[in-house]
Amino acid sequence: MLDSSQYSSRRQEQEDKMNDVKLAVLGGEGTGKSALTVRFLTKRFIGEYASNFESIYSKHLYLEGKQLNLEIYDPCSQPQKAKFSLTSELHWADGFVIVYDISDRSSFAFAKALIYRIREPQTSHCKRAVESAVLLVGNKQDLCHVREVGWEEGQKLALDNRCQFCELSAAEQSLEVEMMFIRIIKDILTNFKLKEKRRPSGSKSMAKLINNVFGKRRKSV
Repeated sequence: MLDSSQYSSRRQEQEDKMNDVKLAVLGGEGTGKSALTVRFLTKRFIGEYASNFESIYSKHLYLEGKQLNLEIYDPCSQPQKAKFSLTSELHWADGFVIVYDISDRSSFAFAKALIYRIREPQTSHCKRAVESAVLLVGNKQDLCHVREVGWEEGQKLALDNRCQFCELSAAEQSLEVEMMFIRIIKDILTNFKLKEKRRPSGSKSMAKLINNVFGKRRKSV
C-alpha cells in the first residue's frame, strides 16, 4: 500500500504531466507549417525553410492559471503523394495542427488524408481516453487572389471530422497565428481535464481511501 509520501509524489507527477503539452504541426511541402510555428515562437516571419530535417521546439507559457511546458514537433516535409503512418506522432502528440495552402488544392487533399488518419478508429496499441484535439488551418490567406480551396470547404472538412478550423496568413497575421496556437492548446488542456474525470473508478476509490486513512492518522497524532 502507498504511504503518504509516495501518494503525494505520484499525484505531483500526474500534475506535472498535465502541464506538459505536446503539439504536432503537420502538412504538405510548402504549406508554411514551419513558418507558422516560428511565427508563434518568435513573432518573426521567415519565408524559406530547409524541409529535409525535423525539429522539436520548446516554449514555456502561462495559460489558464498554469505554467505550461509546450513542445512543438515540426517534421520534415513529406511529398504529398507519399505514404505515411503517423504511428509515432499519434502516440506522442496531445494535439495536432494540420496545415494546407489555400492556393494549392493538392495540399488540401493531403491535409484531408492526415485528418482521416488521425480520426481512424483507434487500434489497440493507440487507444485514447479522449479524442485528440485537432485544428485545421488554411494558410496563405494573403494569396486569396489565387485561391483554389474555398473557406467553406475547409470549414466542412473540419466540422465533419470534429476539428477546429481557421484561415490566416503566417506572413501577415502575427496575432492571429498566436491566437490559433492558444486555441489548440486550450483544447488540449480541456482534454486533460476530461481524461482526469474518466479515470477508472477503482483508482479514484483507492485515492479516496488513502486520503481517508492518512487523514485519520494525522488527526490521531
